[in-house]
Amino acid sequence: MTTQLPPAPRPAAPRTPAGTAPVFAGTSLPAQIRILTGRSLRAMVTDPGIVLFGLIQPMVILFVLTQVFSKMGMPPHFPEGVSYLDYVLPAILVDNAAQSAMQSGVGLVEDQKNGMVARLRSLPVHPGALPAARSLVGLVRATVQVLIIMVLAITVLGYSPNGGAAELALSAGLTVFISFSLGWAFIAAGAWLRRAEPLQNLALIVIFPLMFASSAYVPVADLPDWLAAVASVNPLTYAIDASRALALDVPGLDHAIPSVLISAVIAVLGMVAALRGFRRPL
Repeated sequence: MTTQLPPAPRPAAPRTPAGTAPVFAGTSLPAQIRILTGRSLRAMVTDPGIVLFGLIQPMVILFVLTQVFSKMGMPPHFPEGVSYLDYVLPAILVDNAAQSAMQSGVGLVEDQKNGMVARLRSLPVHPGALPAARSLVGLVRATVQVLIIMVLAITVLGYSPNGGAAELALSAGLTVFISFSLGWAFIAAGAWLRRAEPLQNLALIVIFPLMFASSAYVPVADLPDWLAAVASVNPLTYAIDASRALALDVPGLDHAIPSVLISAVIAVLGMVAALRGFRRPL
């Protein structure tokens, strides 16, 4: 008579200590994000086309807008003692932030097209690692472009805001945070649309009207009544007014907190939507 031995107990699955990041295949989530971010940054830096157009875009926006609109007469409610360059530069920074944010979504679409997403899904990699890496790459891109615009404006065009260096740094930091939050919105759009053309068309449809229906280029009080009503509830108006108030030391600083809160909500909603869209079958 054969005696059957009881089955050996299965080893318990390793538990993640409380307060630490979950581990996938021996690599923590922060480490995965760091590795994927480095990969995307190296690909961006080693591509001459990406570097060249990334540098040209903010310069074109800066010189074209300031040189064209600065020759026009100032509207009645334009701030006294403020040049048009000083007035419009915060709007240029916010517009560039939105354009840079769109590239985060386009980058995710490219990862889906070149098979990067399919390869990662065959590995024990956290689903949120790649979208998070794309958002950090967009953050780096936006920071570099903001610095380029501000350096060129100061050294070439004579940009001299009334606010001090600390206020100017806060204005730039607010712009970068706005780009980070909008980047998550476009990453979510890229995860669901999965095509670059509809994503770029969506960005054009959304960003272009919102920029002109705001306080970007003229004060809200000088807009037509219906457009002023739209601008008064436009989130970009809050962002531009807050950035302008910090840089120029003019009224509008009360819009800083709503701008930060709106950006934070957009970022959180974008993260949730991006993760759900990224998990869909390819």
